[in-house]
Amino acid sequence: MKIFTCKDRLEDIMTCIYDAWSEALLIGHDQIQLKKEPVFQQTIFDEYIHIDQDLSKAEKVIRSIRRDISDEAYLNIYLVTLSVEEDALQAIYNFLRVGFKIGESVLQQYANPYVMRILELRRKVSNESHHFREFARFERLNSSNVYVSHLEPKSDVIMLVGRHFANRMPSEHWMIIDDNRKTACVHSKDGENYLRYLTDEEFQTLRKTEDYEDEYTDMWKTFFHAIAIDERKNYVCQRNLFPLWKRKHAVEFKR
Repeated sequence: MKIFTCKDRLEDIMTCIYDAWSEALLIGHDQIQLKKEPVFQQTIFDEYIHIDQDLSKAEKVIRSIRRDISDEAYLNIYLVTLSVEEDALQAIYNFLRVGFKIGESVLQQYANPYVMRILELRRKVSNESHHFREFARFERLNSSNVYVSHLEPKSDVIMLVGRHFANRMPSEHWMIIDDNRKTACVHSKDGENYLRYLTDEEFQTLRKTEDYEDEYTDMWKTFFHAIAIDERKNYVCQRNLFPLWKRKHAVEFKR
């Protein structure tokens, strides 16, 4: 078995699919597996092949998906590349094996386990993105006009979350930081969103924003606690709708 591995980025994933597919034409798809790095436990008798990013190969794969299957299929695949699930890359590969045979109607093949797995992973990523659009809390960076929100999503959804806030706050300077991956979705006033990989120094500096509070933070906390009705408090329901791991950076839960 040959196992192709790559970094958890869109271009790397598409390049990995290209090289794995080329090898599969020689030895068969069943002798190929794909995994995102890091691979924590390697098997003894399998050959592991690391694949580096190649933009030309990545573009060929994306173009083929959109031309030979559909734009909707590519959108589903793109969302699955953001998934934290260990089998996400293999799920994309399996889906493409079916998609290139069937074509545009592949997303309606609900009896096919490869198709259903893609739809399941896409739904999880979309749901997590939707949740963090609701749970994001912005705090001002010192006395500047830059607003910062810290999130710790399981999947890599900050650019999806950022797309929402680009429409809500287009004329503000803000950034959404993924504390798990040390990346930031940065938005300049009336500009476009872009992804930035933070250095350790930048990340530590931006983490200090959570120690800074202003009158708006105090007013939000006061509103949150004042509007609650003690007799109707239901902590089980609250934790189902707003799990503890998602509220780590929500100021209203900080003392």
